[in-house]
Amino acid sequence: MAAIDTDHFRELLLAERKRVAAAIDNLHADHPGSMSEETGEDAVYDNHLADTATETYDRELDYTLEENAEHVLADIDAALKRIEDGTYGICTNRGEQIPAERLEARPYATLCIDCQREQEGR
Repeated sequence: MAAIDTDHFRELLLAERKRVAAAIDNLHADHPGSMSEETGEDAVYDNHLADTATETYDRELDYTLEENAEHVLADIDAALKRIEDGTYGICTNRGEQIPAERLEARPYATLCIDCQREQEGR
């Protein structure tokens, strides 16, 4: 197998990191404080129950998206460290090189596609 162009993947990872960090910043801008702070302490109780439920659902969805984005940031940072360590692109399960096509799709992947499918139970 040909050697992986780590410079190319470093650039992909840095671009993805920038995009994910911007998404997190956007989520923070959408909800800078608690629901009471955003709507006014009494407004939460004055709203119709369905309106409050919608606000709560939207807030929980954003928290979930933020948590997922933070996990992706951690995965990206770990991949950048693997580039520095010289272990980038190696399947952590089999110890074989992950195909470049897989890394193009998910540059922070730690498993080859077969191991990923095994792990997911497919």
